[in-house]
Amino acid sequence: MNVSAVMIVKNGARTIRITLESLREFEDVVVHDNGSTDGTLDIAREYPNVHLIEGNFDGFGTTKNRAASFAKYDWILSIDSDEEIDIGLLNILKNDTFDSNTVYMINSLAYYKEIAIRHSGWNNQKIRRLYHRGITSFNNNYVHERIMDEGMKIALLEGNMKHYSYTSISEFIIKLDRYSTLFANDNVGKRSSSPAKAFFNGLYSFFRTYVLKRGFLDGYAGLIIAFSHMATNFYKYIKLYELNLEQKSKRDK
Repeated sequence: MNVSAVMIVKNGARTIRITLESLREFEDVVVHDNGSTDGTLDIAREYPNVHLIEGNFDGFGTTKNRAASFAKYDWILSIDSDEEIDIGLLNILKNDTFDSNTVYMINSLAYYKEIAIRHSGWNNQKIRRLYHRGITSFNNNYVHERIMDEGMKIALLEGNMKHYSYTSISEFIIKLDRYSTLFANDNVGKRSSSPAKAFFNGLYSFFRTYVLKRGFLDGYAGLIIAFSHMATNFYKYIKLYELNLEQKSKRDK
């Protein structure tokens, strides 16, 4: 298999073993750790095919590109420490021949705890995850990073990647605080915001997730997801508004 699996991780002990078990048949797995203190490093060291790197987190795009630079092969499968590839996808990665001018998407199946999320905009997302590093890479976005594919072909691989992103409500709260802060820091001075924008953006996020994307069909998990989307978007823009005010105040002094 001429594909390297590459991930960045911080404190992923809860799920990384599931991820690494699904990658046992890979010759080269790069784990770029960004300061874990929960046993993630010890778990990664148990796997002989893991190339463990310890480094800083400089934003998702930049850090993922740095992690990919340590890979043995040019074909990079970007995977998170809370994801698992199924046997169908593994067989494709082992046996298929890929076109270097194509970025490949993978179908994502989402879970909250052990609950399969079938609505809420989570399930069956087609995510760009396989690329040739000699042709393209992630952009340098601090958050909302993506594989650059301008002028390239896009194709969908068979098989699935299962995503176990949350196992408690507390994790939603922790992640929404982290991601909203990253967004605000990345966009201060670049984008405008206001309390009204924060309020209505959050309100629409709830409506879109719970009603338009039928999150109500996912039961109480759908309500948690919709409310989390609402809170994340509210705090993204209210934090950005606050940072812009602080930056303007410093300039005016």
